[in-house]
Amino acid sequence: MKVAVFSARGFDRTFLARANAEHSHILKFLESRLSRETVMLADGCDAICAFVNDELDEDVLAILAKLGIKLIALRCAGFNNVDLKAAARLGLTVARVPAYSPHSIAEHTLALLMTLVRKTHRAHDRVREGNFSLEGLMGFELFGKTVGVVGTGQIGSIVARMFACIGCNVLANDLKPDSQCLASGVKYLSFDEIVEQSDIISLHCPLTPQTRHLINPDSIDQMKTGAILINTSRGAVVDTKALIEALKSGKIGGLCLDVYEEEADLFFEDLSNSAIQDDVFARLLTFPNVIITGHQAFFTREALKTIAETTMRNLTSFETTGHVVHQIDASNLASVV
Repeated sequence: MKVAVFSARGFDRTFLARANAEHSHILKFLESRLSRETVMLADGCDAICAFVNDELDEDVLAILAKLGIKLIALRCAGFNNVDLKAAARLGLTVARVPAYSPHSIAEHTLALLMTLVRKTHRAHDRVREGNFSLEGLMGFELFGKTVGVVGTGQIGSIVARMFACIGCNVLANDLKPDSQCLASGVKYLSFDEIVEQSDIISLHCPLTPQTRHLINPDSIDQMKTGAILINTSRGAVVDTKALIEALKSGKIGGLCLDVYEEEADLFFEDLSNSAIQDDVFARLLTFPNVIITGHQAFFTREALKTIAETTMRNLTSFETTGHVVHQIDASNLASVV
């Protein structure tokens, strides 16, 4: 198959090309993000390979269908950027990588939190400048704190068990309680109860109409004063403007983000020589108790290897059988979330 790979970076080229050695697809690497303006770059291809910030709305999908595209191979787990109903109506098959390395994201979640509460980022900068003062670097122990994990799928389950292992009181919320979490002493409660009782809240739910702005002014009001929020799931699960107000008032005592609801024009780009045009994001950067990484929780050798290999298998399976194992069925979204 000839495949247009959108939003391709150097690491995509390396890992996808390596995985493709066993499949021999023709990969057309495109740095451009997929949008209505760039969709024609897929002309002449049989399939496209898209990433988290590529636009796959009804208009883009209609053009892809007219170009003869049959398969959309997402090299990610999330699919909130795809109009699945439109894809089904247009006869487009959508595949994804459901589990590339949940440990990568779980470990990054803990790394963000540890950096924030022990201020290691600030200490690192000081030491490099020859400043060994401890003033302003006091942190606190996670041991004994109550951590609320929202969503205990593959990633959230690992996060919950990691917190349990370091002596935290772990609460969780999910439609389907995880047996390993239960065995680790995790207690399942309602979302409202978790928000009210937790010192630290970690989000690991997919972005759906039900979870969009799950963290909003009302849920923030329910939080303990000084609670810490972590989001390594999808940016729009939280209302960013509400977070800023809560940070200003002290209602939220710390924030760790690896995703941002308007990240498409920011993340994965080098903007170091230009002014950030997003005023909301720029305001977030002014808070000393906010840690932000640019959607890198997935970014490990192990995860990229699995993503590439699964993507190639999806392409080959579709080419040979007309079906893919990791297809997203718009008629039964519960099966994939």
